[in-house]
Amino acid sequence: MFDFDSLREILSTISKNKLRTFLTGLAVSWGIFMLIILLGAGNGLRNGVTSNFSQRAKNSVTLWPGWTSMPYNGLPSNRNIKFDYKDYDLIRNKIPEVEYVSVRVDQSATLTYEKEYGAWSLVGVTDEAAYINNIEVKSGDGRFLNKIDVKNKRKVIVISSDIKKVLFKDEDPIGKYITANNTTAYQVIGVYDDSNSFGNSPPAYIPFTTAQMLYNKGWGFRRIDFTVLGLDTKEKNEKFIERLRNQMGKLHNFDPSDRSALYVRNTAEDMLEAESIFAIITMFIIVIGVSSLLAGIVGVGNIMLITVKERTREIGIRKAIGATPFSVLKLIIFESILITSVAGYLGMVLGIAITEGISKAMEGAASDGPTVFKDPTVDLGTVVIATIALVIAGTIAGLIPALKATRVSPIEAMRAE
Repeated sequence: MFDFDSLREILSTISKNKLRTFLTGLAVSWGIFMLIILLGAGNGLRNGVTSNFSQRAKNSVTLWPGWTSMPYNGLPSNRNIKFDYKDYDLIRNKIPEVEYVSVRVDQSATLTYEKEYGAWSLVGVTDEAAYINNIEVKSGDGRFLNKIDVKNKRKVIVISSDIKKVLFKDEDPIGKYITANNTTAYQVIGVYDDSNSFGNSPPAYIPFTTAQMLYNKGWGFRRIDFTVLGLDTKEKNEKFIERLRNQMGKLHNFDPSDRSALYVRNTAEDMLEAESIFAIITMFIIVIGVSSLLAGIVGVGNIMLITVKERTREIGIRKAIGATPFSVLKLIIFESILITSVAGYLGMVLGIAITEGISKAMEGAASDGPTVFKDPTVDLGTVVIATIALVIAGTIAGLIPALKATRVSPIEAMRAE
C-alpha cells in the first residue's frame, strides 16, 4: 500500500532535481494543454460553421429563378424565369423526396403600433416555413401561420422578438393590430424567437397568399424553399439536383445545364461537405495532440530512467537490508504517477480556463452576422478521459525503469559510483 512515508520520500527525491522535474512536468502539461486547445479550436470551427446553418433545416433546398444564358428549343437567351403556382405544385406533388415546401414573397414595410413604428421586411410564406427555416414560437407567445391562414388569405402576422420590443415594449402583442405602410392592419398571432437570426432586422411573416394579393400581383415568387428526405450521401444529392433541374427546365423550357436560369442552394450537400472537412481536421488535431502527449510521456520515461541510474547505489542498499522488489517497483511507479498526475491536472485546468475565457470573450463580442468560430470549448468528459489516459501512460512509462530497478543486484549496486 502507498503511505505517507513513501510520499515524503518521493517528494524529497523530486525536490533534489527541481529543474529536471519541472521541465518534465512542463512537457506533460504542455501536451494535455495543447490537446485541449486544439480540440477547442476544432469544436469552435465546427460550431461556428454549423451555426451558419441554424436558420435553416439541415436537409433544405432553396431555388431562385434567374435569366437564361443560352438559347434552347428555338427560344433566345436572356429570358427571365419566374416562379408561380406551377412550380410550387411541381415541387409539392411531383417530387417524392420533398417533405415541407414554402414559397417566399418579400415586401418592405413600415410597421406601426400606436405611436411606435419601424421599418422591417414582410415575408409571405406558407405554414411549413417554420419547419424549413427553424422558426420557433415558444409556448405562451402565440403560434405560427397555419393552413387556414394561407387558404383564406388572412391578414395575420407573426413578428420577431425584436419587433415586439420596439413596437410593444413590455405589452403582450398577441391579438393586437399593427399597421403596414399606414394602409393594412394585421392581427398579431405569434412572436418568434429571433436569437439565431443574422442581421439587425429579422422579418415579420404573413401568409404568402395575402402578400401576393396585396403587394406582389403578377410577379410570382421570389424563391421556393423545401426540405428533402433520404439524401444522406453526396451521390444521392447530386442525382436529385440533376433530376430537379431537368424537371424545372422542362417546365420553363430552358436547358437543364444552364446554371444561370436556376440557382440552387442545397444545404444537405453543404453539410455533408462540411462534415467531411471537419472529420479530416479532427483527425489532424488528434494526431498533433497525441504527439504532444507522447512527447511528455517520453520525457517522464527518460527522467525515471535517469532517476533509477542515479539511485542505483541507494536501491542496492535497500535490497540488501530487506526491501522487496515490489517495494522498489512501487516507489518508482508512484513517482511517475505523481509527476504525470500533477502536471496533467495543471495542463487540463489551464487548457479549460483558456478555452472558456475565449468562449466568454467571443460571446461578449458576438456580431449579428455569420461567423466561422463559436464556443471553442471541450466536453469535460473528453478532457477527463484524456487526462486519465495520460496518467495511465505515465504509469507505463515509469514501469520500464521500475522493472530495471527491481533487477538491480545489491552487491553490484553498492559498487556503483
